[in-house]
This record gives sequence, C-alpha cells and structure tokens, in this order.
Amino acid sequence: VLEAVKTEGYALKYASDTLKADRELVLEAIREDGRALEFASDTLKADREVMIEAVRNDGTVLSDASDTLKADREVVIEAVKKWAQALQYASDTLKADRELVLEAVKLNGAALEYADDSLKADREVVLEAVKTWGISLQYASDTLKADREVVLEAVRNYGGALQYASDTFKADRELV
Repeated sequence: VLEAVKTEGYALKYASDTLKADRELVLEAIREDGRALEFASDTLKADREVMIEAVRNDGTVLSDASDTLKADREVVIEAVKKWAQALQYASDTLKADRELVLEAVKLNGAALEYADDSLKADREVVLEAVKTWGISLQYASDTLKADREVVLEAVRNYGGALQYASDTFKADRELV
C-alpha cells in the first residue's frame, strides 16, 4: 500500500482500516494528494501535524478539520497559502484576524467574502482584495464601495466591478 499511495495518494481509499490509521502511511498519501485525508482514520484527521501536511498540499481539506484545528492559526495560514478561499472554513476568530485575512486577500481577493464584517470595512484589506480580484468589491462595506480609490482599483482589475460601486461613481466618466 505504501508504494501505491506514494504515486497516488487517493489509493488510501482502498487500504484496510488498520492502514488508514497508520500515521506514516497516511502522511505519505496526503503528501502526494491532500484529499487523501478523507480516507484517514478519525484520530489522524484530528492530528495537527497530519492536517498541516494535508492543507499544504490542498487547502480545501481544511473543510474536513475539527473545530479545534479550524481555530489553529498555523493550520489555517497553511491552508490559505494554498487556497485563499480556505478562509471560509476557519473559525470566526480567525476570520477576524487582520493579518491572516490580509494575507489571504493578497493571494486572492475572493477570500474577502469570508472575512469578518469588520475587515470588509478595513480600507487596506479591501484595497488588497480588489487589486487581485476586482469583483470582490461586492463584499466591501458600503462606505468602501463609495471610496473613489477603492472603486478605481476594483474597476482597473475588472470593469464589471462597477456594478457594486456606489451609484455616485456610475456617472463618473473617469471610472466608467
């Protein structure tokens, strides 16, 4: 089974329950394919080191993490580095962590959707988000949808972001 999971991590699916609980075998499987975590024993799914390895390979597997691991800053940061939208699976406390959210939106502005409302009103966070994904303006606070610099950055990235801007800007020749 070890040889199988080294070349195709998903092969863990076909291993015996005993081997699905074998830490080293599971680590090999998730290093090859983070989604193989799905087939690991519940004990290993709750193992911090195993989860970190899994999210380093595939950030989407944060969805399978325990609530404790979804509140673990290091685990969530690793997931977000791989897939910014993994922020959606983080604890509410981490969704309000400015540094973490800023890192996520710099990678992909779409992560702004999952940030705490306080950060959707944070000018720096929203500016970074719209620089990488203009349409993320839709998740910004109304105040920032009426901020000329924020709207300008958003429409520079994606003209269609204008639909989410304050009506004031929809008649602005420079922005339209």
